[in-house]
Amino acid sequence: MNIFIIMVLAIAVVAMIALYMFYRHQCRLREMAFLMREAVRNGDFTFRVPCKRMAFGERALLKALNDMENNIGRLTAQSEVESWEKLTRVLTHEINNATTPILSICQSYLASPSINSSPYREGIEAIHDTSSALNVFVDSYRKMTQIQKPEPVELNLHDFVASVACMYPSQRWHIDIPSAQTLFIDANLLRQALINIVKNAVEAGAGNIGVRWGGKLYISNDGAPIQPENIRDLFVPFYTTKSHGSGIGLPFSRQVLLMQGYELTLAAVPLAGYHVTFVISDN
Repeated sequence: MNIFIIMVLAIAVVAMIALYMFYRHQCRLREMAFLMREAVRNGDFTFRVPCKRMAFGERALLKALNDMENNIGRLTAQSEVESWEKLTRVLTHEINNATTPILSICQSYLASPSINSSPYREGIEAIHDTSSALNVFVDSYRKMTQIQKPEPVELNLHDFVASVACMYPSQRWHIDIPSAQTLFIDANLLRQALINIVKNAVEAGAGNIGVRWGGKLYISNDGAPIQPENIRDLFVPFYTTKSHGSGIGLPFSRQVLLMQGYELTLAAVPLAGYHVTFVISDN
């Protein structure tokens, strides 16, 4: 009888432990679902649900959700780029249509001898110069919609990054890329993207630039951190927090990489020793 009671108690204890573990597991799944939902709601498509210590079926499901989130992020980024590209094309066209006749009229007036001695000349010159500067301003943004067709090649990544580093000798470069690592990509467009990222880092006061390969290309710097309120608009064309900035460097870089099947994102957590890390990954 005593043995029977002990066995019943043992089974009861095991059952209670199993129920407790099951409950904890379900709570963990619920927490993961909440975090993923919040990440998507906030536009953070870099968030990944950990699949360790899961049964094979749950692991497969979570992996599918992670892949789905990655695809949503890629499609959202592509849609944003296309929308801004269309808007830029329309804006530049309309502004040019408005300023061209103004310039023509101003030039006609300024060519008239009667205007040279007129008190109106200074005002007409101001209108002419402002319209001309606006045309130059618009033309500088037109490249957002007139990007060259990529011509990808098998690029030695280490040597390529080293060549970009030579353009910024005042910064301390830390390149951690296997010497044989290659990337199939357009060299000119990748160079322009890296230059835009590094230029922003230098303007933010970075003294150290780190470029590391770990299945993805990580470009880090120790310049001023990007403020949380600016992260969401980081890749929005014309958005800038700098008084002299154009706001097209990062959007342009993202666009030329998306054209080649790569994605440019800001890492949620910078690599150790740095304040900002951008990631170029195969999407």
